[in-house]
Amino acid sequence: MIRSYIYLIIAITLEIISTTFLKKSEQFTKLIPSVITIIGYMATFYFLSLTLRQIPVGIAYAIWSGVGIIFITIIGAVVFKQIPDLPALIGILLILIGVVIINLFSKMGTH
Repeated sequence: MIRSYIYLIIAITLEIISTTFLKKSEQFTKLIPSVITIIGYMATFYFLSLTLRQIPVGIAYAIWSGVGIIFITIIGAVVFKQIPDLPALIGILLILIGVVIINLFSKMGTH
């Protein structure tokens, strides 16, 4: 089970990197960021697929997307100066609360 969470952490990290370079690719007009994006997303989904061997898809996806949203928002603010407004921050907080509730209280599968 621990290995599945390691795979999930790798998938999340790769997704964050890939999404950051997706922005830097400028609609795939810049070669290096575009290549990093494509290879990164391929690796992301590979590691996410390994995760799904033991972690239910709903749980894995909730963690993957929730953590990714938080980190991409931080990167967007710091690197791209895209500062979220209050409604965006509230929405992100609600997503985070949802991920925590799923992980602490859900009886869905073993996790």
